[in-house]
Amino acid sequence: MSKYMQLTVHVRPFYTKGFKAAYPQLASALLHAKTIKEYEDPSLYDLVGKLDKLLYDLDGNPRVKDILLKQMSPLKALYCQIEGGIAAWELSEVDKALYQIEDIFEEIEYDLAGL
Repeated sequence: MSKYMQLTVHVRPFYTKGFKAAYPQLASALLHAKTIKEYEDPSLYDLVGKLDKLLYDLDGNPRVKDILLKQMSPLKALYCQIEGGIAAWELSEVDKALYQIEDIFEEIEYDLAGL
């Protein structure tokens, strides 16, 4: 390791039209619960990292909370897998897990659209 430099891996959001355009139903629920701010575009990875707080903030919206609770276990497992992959520099595995998180959030958005 270098004496004055280090390598880091960071998961950044990349939405062509923003989080609210990519996930309008979820964004609306999170904005209403004041879990995210109007100008924020959080990464899905970051949202999973604070899933417990999101669920707490969504106490007033049990239908949205139930949809997220249904996906909590696989999301948390993927989050841990990503953390481990980053630590081990297994970035192709991390990328696959990020795609899986995106797939789950697509399901969440689909379920929210049905409310």
